Amino acid sequence: MPKTLLGLIGHPLGHSLSPQMHNEQFRRLGLDGYYHLFDTPTEELQESVQALRQLGTAGFNITIPYKVSVMAYIDRVDSSAERIGAVNTVVRENEELVGYNTDGEGYLESLLAVRSLEQIKNANILVIGAGGAARAVCYALSLRRPNNIILVNRTQEKAEQLKSHLEDIASIEVVPKEEAESRNSEYDILINTTSIGMSPETDRSPWPLKNVKTSALCSDLIYNPWETRWLKEARKAGLDTLNGSGMFVNQGALAFKYWTGQEPDRKAMHSLVENHLKGEHNAE
Repeated sequence: MPKTLLGLIGHPLGHSLSPQMHNEQFRRLGLDGYYHLFDTPTEELQESVQALRQLGTAGFNITIPYKVSVMAYIDRVDSSAERIGAVNTVVRENEELVGYNTDGEGYLESLLAVRSLEQIKNANILVIGAGGAARAVCYALSLRRPNNIILVNRTQEKAEQLKSHLEDIASIEVVPKEEAESRNSEYDILINTTSIGMSPETDRSPWPLKNVKTSALCSDLIYNPWETRWLKEARKAGLDTLNGSGMFVNQGALAFKYWTGQEPDRKAMHSLVENHLKGEHNAE
């Protein structure tokens, strides 16, 4: 067995690019390790975690739909992951399985490639959706104290729950969709955290762009397709755009460093993802 066994637990996993991304880094860095997909039905989640524990895994990633439920089967959760309420990375530390969340910081690093910290601090930010990804993104943003975060979600109660987790560290508003749309001219950054527009339902768009200021950034956490219909519409309207590939690569790179202690080549990771997706391969 390789010295470093890693993997991804989720269901369904489809054609995830995580194994290619991580295994290429093992080869580049000369590390004896292997990253594997563990497609796990709901009723087998506890067994899968226990099996990886017994196999001596260095850690694993968690994706939909287990980012919350996995917390019941590991030993400890990092304070920021606890605050977010979701885990996407598990690390073996002194025989304990410890949960972290690299999604939020991974997103923030991708955002900082196109907007300065000062611009983020002065921004009015619209966040569409209130699921696990939104929680991680809002937490990372909240720590940078933006001017205002406006939350809109199909179920307002879920958005209110997210707000209650973070309102002690950031200014957060929950508003109905119609009101949020009427305030389009206020937003400096618009972030889609929902799956609307994701392959195969690529003809859908999560938010109207009417009256959005020309200096605004439209950011979509989706990276398959590489350019969603929404980002295509934004680009054609002259707006800045950011897809989800940077977040995917960065969260993976942060996890890789947790597991191995080594910094992977993010540029190579990004190239691999881009080449696969622009070559019309599917990714998860």
